[in-house]
Amino acid sequence: MSSILRALKIARTASSYGLEEWIPDPRLKPVLRIFKIISPTDKQNKDLSRGARLRLALQQLGPLFVKFGQVLSTRRDLLPADIADELVGLRDQVKPFDSVKARQLIEQAFAKPISEVFLRFDDVALASASIAQVHAAQLIDGREVVVKVLRPNIEKQISEDISLMRLLAQWVNRLHPHADKIRPHDVVTELETTLIAECDLQREAANASLMRRLWQDSSELRIPAVEWPMIRENVLVMERVYGIPADAVTELDRLGIDRKALAAKAVRILYRQVFRDNYFHADAHAGNIWVD
Repeated sequence: MSSILRALKIARTASSYGLEEWIPDPRLKPVLRIFKIISPTDKQNKDLSRGARLRLALQQLGPLFVKFGQVLSTRRDLLPADIADELVGLRDQVKPFDSVKARQLIEQAFAKPISEVFLRFDDVALASASIAQVHAAQLIDGREVVVKVLRPNIEKQISEDISLMRLLAQWVNRLHPHADKIRPHDVVTELETTLIAECDLQREAANASLMRRLWQDSSELRIPAVEWPMIRENVLVMERVYGIPADAVTELDRLGIDRKALAAKAVRILYRQVFRDNYFHADAHAGNIWVD
């Protein structure tokens, strides 16, 4: 029943953002017309670009769909530029959850008031994505850090969406002529594994610490230090670093940074991660790579 209700919500959300124009299959037109009557396109959405409507719909539907949009945003070979540009906002500009709730989650994780954990905690999120959001803070000893907090009830939401996707995978298996090549069940399993791993910030801290050790003697790549005494399953505290997102081309040019040399350095770093360390950054979009 929950999968059916979730499917109805997805259809209604798509209709309210006018996304029915994206579905070419004529067999779905009668269903879409019904939803158009139940949930017509919101007046505020009518004047938005197609990319903005898609971004907002994915954002409203939750982490699984945001993750899908993030993946799409990197495929400019497949998407029109206007849509890809909008989906870039899903990397770290997803609507944040209430900072009061973020404070509560942190206090629960440390079993003490937040004033005893941090000298300063900024309520306005620095960045917000599908799984978690990040706040700037200052430790009691004065060092600047960032605090990553999982979204509340995120595991439950992911579980519900995965159940729905398994149902959709069964339909694809039965109806799609190339299901054996698409392997929808394998795709869903891989997505589930990835999202569950992202919900364990202790694992993320361990990954970051290992990569920092591998590159500690490098002058080309710097990995922020993890504050291990302050790591919990749903809270991660790291050294705060500053830089320019790797795709901020105008700013890079203004500062006179040689982009060809920068690109060559990025390739060297990636190849060393893959071939020297067999341990590489698997989410290397521009929101995660900065230039100092």
